[in-house]
Amino acid sequence: QEQLVESGGGLVQPGGSLRLSCTASGNIFSFYVGAWYRQAPGRQRELVAQITSSGGTNYADSVKGRFTISRDNAKTTVYLQMNSLKSEDTAVYYCYAGGPTFGSWGQGTQVTVSS
Repeated sequence: QEQLVESGGGLVQPGGSLRLSCTASGNIFSFYVGAWYRQAPGRQRELVAQITSSGGTNYADSVKGRFTISRDNAKTTVYLQMNSLKSEDTAVYYCYAGGPTFGSWGQGTQVTVSS
């Protein structure tokens, strides 16, 4: 199973920015979808953004225009740039890489938006 290592979470004030990174041991994002999910306390895990192997992107309505998903040229790292953060963005954010017969999750990184 592919290991995904996330970083970049933390505490930020409303209106601030954070960038999350998800690094794999190989260039799996050349072949599989890369995505960010989040889970707030008492809520189900939800898709935030995804990027396909060909570079197409998709976003949850709640983050459109504020968040941007991207990946590096080596296809080993997927990023989530989060701008204009709101308190309702507070959650544990999980990286995911997967396809029809494969799926792997990161350990999660906490994002807290609070003044």
